[in-house]
Amino acid sequence: MKDFKYNRVLILLIILGLMAALATGWQRHTAEQNNSVVEMVMDYEDIVELAQVEGVPVKPLMQQFKAAGITSLAVYETTLEKLDKSGKVSAVSGAQLLQQYRTGALSDATWRALVERGEVAAEDVYVVGQNPQTFAEVHSDLVRRLSPERVRVVTGTKQPVLAVKANYEKMVKWNLGLPANEMKEAADQGFYVVARPTNYTKVRAEDVEAVFERLDAASNLSAIMFVGDEVLGYPDQLPLVAEKIKARKLTLHMIEHPLQLQFLKQEGLLPLATVLNYQAARVYVIPKDEQPKLKLDEAVQRWAVTDQERNIRVNLLRKYDKPEPGQTLLETNLAYVAQVKASMLDKDFTIGRAGTFAPIFPNQILVSLMILGATAAGVLFLTLVCPFPERYQYILLMIVAAILIFPVLKGAGTLVRQAAALASAIIFPVLAMTYQIDKWRKTPPSQGASLLRIIIDGGKGLIVTVLLSLVGGFYIGALLGDVRFMLEMEIFRGVKLTFAAPLLLITFVYLARYNLFDTNSTDSPKSLWQQLTSVLDYPIYVKTLLAVAVAAIGAWIFIGRSGHTSGVPVPGIELKLRAWLERLMYARPRSKEFMIGHPAFFLMIMALYRQWPRSLHYILVVIATIGQGSLVETFAHIRTPIYMSFIRGLDGMAAGIAVGIIAVIGVQILHYLSFLLGRRTAGNE
Repeated sequence: MKDFKYNRVLILLIILGLMAALATGWQRHTAEQNNSVVEMVMDYEDIVELAQVEGVPVKPLMQQFKAAGITSLAVYETTLEKLDKSGKVSAVSGAQLLQQYRTGALSDATWRALVERGEVAAEDVYVVGQNPQTFAEVHSDLVRRLSPERVRVVTGTKQPVLAVKANYEKMVKWNLGLPANEMKEAADQGFYVVARPTNYTKVRAEDVEAVFERLDAASNLSAIMFVGDEVLGYPDQLPLVAEKIKARKLTLHMIEHPLQLQFLKQEGLLPLATVLNYQAARVYVIPKDEQPKLKLDEAVQRWAVTDQERNIRVNLLRKYDKPEPGQTLLETNLAYVAQVKASMLDKDFTIGRAGTFAPIFPNQILVSLMILGATAAGVLFLTLVCPFPERYQYILLMIVAAILIFPVLKGAGTLVRQAAALASAIIFPVLAMTYQIDKWRKTPPSQGASLLRIIIDGGKGLIVTVLLSLVGGFYIGALLGDVRFMLEMEIFRGVKLTFAAPLLLITFVYLARYNLFDTNSTDSPKSLWQQLTSVLDYPIYVKTLLAVAVAAIGAWIFIGRSGHTSGVPVPGIELKLRAWLERLMYARPRSKEFMIGHPAFFLMIMALYRQWPRSLHYILVVIATIGQGSLVETFAHIRTPIYMSFIRGLDGMAAGIAVGIIAVIGVQILHYLSFLLGRRTAGNE
């Protein structure tokens, strides 16, 4: 039997890197624990619309939502269309005025006089103000968005009138600045105000100045959340915008993408967050097309999981447009807000102004030690597949580590840290499984081991393997444990690779130790090349093609369901199981672990102890590796608190042990049944 030696120096370096990872991980955990305030935001317009639908006053309704849990109101820029509906400003095209004049429908003497004097042009738009403050705001914003030459004050009218050279259908939908009266009213009712401005075409410094002058009308302004494809000030005025935000101590709200990967695309958002020293908070909003499909309790559960698992600190709640059975629309929405708040408090969050992360970055020396440890793990893996002299191991270690550590010590190295994290996600689950394989090879079990021994050894073996795999998880969580990754401004790269590569590497490990088509474990294994040649020379039967097809479908589902852009649907029964586990456990375990990988670990031991065909044992080893790879990859979601990733792994292990025991008992029962049926058939003959 070929012996594989575990270089103790390499193991010592891995342990040293683990200590650095634990120290860095604790720093990250502390920052995550200190950021526990969630802001409950609702659109000002939603409350106004609800008041109109229900026929109740706006201000008392605001107080009801405040009591239910809403802390902040988001105020959007106004439009002529909105102002016309509210009766504050009216807009009419010159063509409409001329048509009314010709048909005799234009009864206002002032307008008739203007038409008769030739002061009404068909291609112009005429804006009439009923509210002086609102009219002044509209006037100033139109001048900035167009030019003074295109906006003219019409004289000789009872009410102030603007003549604007623009397309009527498009102009009535233009954003025309944040309404000061809405921001003031929200602040007066005791809410924080979240401003939602848009950018200007060819934005100038005076445009930015005007926006923040308007914002100063709100005495309780807490944050700014941009609307559109660009942030205010992009591309040339971002430094000025950052200066204004800092002066007012505002939080930058960044809306998570519907695919739950980074943010809605807004040019200038991430550079602005960097200049603001990461005083930013992640925002989640249930997509408009998805919310109507969710029952109230499902939506509430969505918020509880979202805030806890993805570092969301701003809940932007949209109103429901259909009431729950037995409730009015108003009662439905108030209950929705109250239940979301209750779920937040149940998860130990505080309701208030959104918290932000301290701008933490891992220590360069500690990062260097982690990179050294990850490199040592890679070299150790190579020695466990193709052993080579120790002096060459150290040479390889020093060369690779020096190349990777140099940019880190120079103050850069984000890409290097991502590469080291990717390597950790791939190598450590393979090393954990390799250790178990070598342990069994040194102490081969006797044939026909009892079911109890299989269960006990399976449980102990899985616990040890999970703990070894967690080393890789701590490496990832610490290597990427800075504020940019926690806010998901930077992300872990190579998710698909972390699921596929460990399966390939464990195959190399297995073929270096066993002959795949030979159950005689005492024979020395053939070389990797000989083994691969044997696989390629294996006769193709119909059952072989069926097995390959099943494996291909499994791989498609396995790889396709990873990441955020897959099109592989999740069965409804699995969604229900997930929801149940989310309520039952602190951190819902991943199905790849407790339903696939960990049960396969128990069956793998059963296959070894009962001396099932070697090819079946290999398949179970590969499937068991899926569970370990998923466990480590969990830590690659840096937006998830590191403590939660750790607990998720332990929960998955506990659930996996339970399912694994059920699996081996089920196989044992099937074995007995097949034996009894076989005897009965023989007796009948």
